[in-house]
Amino acid sequence: MKLGFAMPHMVRLKAMTQPWEAAVTGADQTRLAKWAEKLGYEMIAIPEHHIIPRSHVELSGPHYFHAYSAMGYIAGATETIRVNSCIAILPAQHPIVTAKALSTIDWLSSGRVTITFAVGWLEEEFDLLGIPFHQRGAMAEEYTQAIIALWTQENPEFEGKYVSFRDVAFEPKPVQQPHIPIWFGGDADAVLGRVARYADGWWPFLTKPETLPERIDFIRSRPDYNGRLRDIYYGMSTSRVGEGHAVIDDPKARPGQTRQEIIDRLGWLEDLGVTWSSVPIPAVRHIQEYYDYTQWVAEEIMPAVR
Repeated sequence: MKLGFAMPHMVRLKAMTQPWEAAVTGADQTRLAKWAEKLGYEMIAIPEHHIIPRSHVELSGPHYFHAYSAMGYIAGATETIRVNSCIAILPAQHPIVTAKALSTIDWLSSGRVTITFAVGWLEEEFDLLGIPFHQRGAMAEEYTQAIIALWTQENPEFEGKYVSFRDVAFEPKPVQQPHIPIWFGGDADAVLGRVARYADGWWPFLTKPETLPERIDFIRSRPDYNGRLRDIYYGMSTSRVGEGHAVIDDPKARPGQTRQEIIDRLGWLEDLGVTWSSVPIPAVRHIQEYYDYTQWVAEEIMPAVR
């Protein structure tokens, strides 16, 4: 089991954000990223929304980064830790721009990028961006194919409904071969089909952990399965967030559990097929106490679950 680092103040979700996080600044996060790397955490993942309608702020909060910008910044502030998104809204940007942003980060970071794409769920956000919400699945399918073509083909060509190109040059290519690891976030059958065709990993959100094995079997049973699924990321606190960021009371996912409770929970998730997780941010009083807590996780939890 690999552990990602739960970076405070990435979001202000009612379901999981602790009050002290609101005081954490970008400078604080830079220092924490370096600290996480030193302690042996293996990934920092960036949530993304571009704009939040006022009607969703109570549950979702207003505070989100642009995933690729933040990933590039964190990668530049560190040397070994991987950067990811959780998730990046694939239809929200032109795939050529997305491919360029991610290959740039991968090239500059010497191959430390993983990307988790998703189609998005907040219809009002799509309306504000001028993107057809009900075509987002078809767009994601084409965009994924186009991005892979740009990353892997010496003379990239693609012809689709939403994007087309030929007689073009595209560099730098990603450092990682055959390309940057692609994960998809989400739970619908269409998402899992996309995981089967293109991905190395899956990041479920609303899927109940007890059903993960059957959903993993579903991915691997697809006739077009690429044979590459190796990573499943399920954070310990994931089951505290419901559809539309609703609050779910799940005592087994609560922050501040004992050492043995955390080890047992992570071991249970691993038995279900999970390869990556993270320990919830606890109800500490300030950032210095979080430094102490993350060191405790590194010393007491990591050796027991690796």
